[in-house]
Amino acid sequence: MKTKSTLILILIFGLFFTGCKKEAEQNSKAEAPKVDLINDEFPEAKQEVMETFQGIAQSIIDHDIDKLIAYHAYGPKFTEFKDGLPRNGGADNEAYERSLFGSVTEVVKFGADDLQIAVYGDVANVTFHSDFQLKFGEDLVVVNNQITLLFVKTDKGWKLVHEHHSPLNPPENS
Repeated sequence: MKTKSTLILILIFGLFFTGCKKEAEQNSKAEAPKVDLINDEFPEAKQEVMETFQGIAQSIIDHDIDKLIAYHAYGPKFTEFKDGLPRNGGADNEAYERSLFGSVTEVVKFGADDLQIAVYGDVANVTFHSDFQLKFGEDLVVVNNQITLLFVKTDKGWKLVHEHHSPLNPPENS
């Protein structure tokens, strides 16, 4: 009889604690704030992305090509579009950026007009109209493009995983 009563008490307490655990799990799920990846601004992440973008610009201004390259997450998913050509990958992008920015003798201006940063959790895109004025020896080259940079947050910070550069047409005079 004593064994039976003990067994019944153990079963009752087990059911009671199981019910409490399930109710606590349901309450914690109900209390968790919902994240709206489309409409939430993620201000802290947005600031981190802005600092990363500024670091990229500074690495170009400082002619620190290795630092510029370190902002990229090269791998099989990395893609780039530029100059109306077919998509290329990380190896081509790295070679191009080393060649191009390694040849710059002076950054006269590194403007990013109409800059917008949109963060979607651990993914962000940066869009802007470039107003770059770069010197190659005595030659000044002005680059006015529409640029989209896609970033992913990694354990090493925000890294570039996609670049898209298209010519920016001048506004039509009305």
